[in-house]
Amino acid sequence: MKKQKSDLPQGTLDMLVLKSLSLGPMHGYGIGQRIQQLAEDLLQVEEGTLYPALYRIEERGWIASEWGLSENNRRARFYTLTKAGRKQLAAEESQWQQLSLAINKVMRAT
Repeated sequence: MKKQKSDLPQGTLDMLVLKSLSLGPMHGYGIGQRIQQLAEDLLQVEEGTLYPALYRIEERGWIASEWGLSENNRRARFYTLTKAGRKQLAAEESQWQQLSLAINKVMRAT
């Protein structure tokens, strides 16, 4: 069965970035790749969407960054989840679970 890529639902990018970083530090391009991999290629985050989100999330204090070298020896900004980011991720995961449960109930109605 061919997998069809879908657009990222509005309002979920921050949560997906935080979740990706909860698995370990990563540079921006790697975060997009990790989301795509975890979603089994059903989601793709474009760089033009990802990098503004990373700057916004960092301004909120949910992630921190520092310069380092990527696996191909290129200078890259590496992001890590902060304590505030872990707290935000927990809150967003809880809200997402409640919302998806409600939507599933509606969609299963006959």
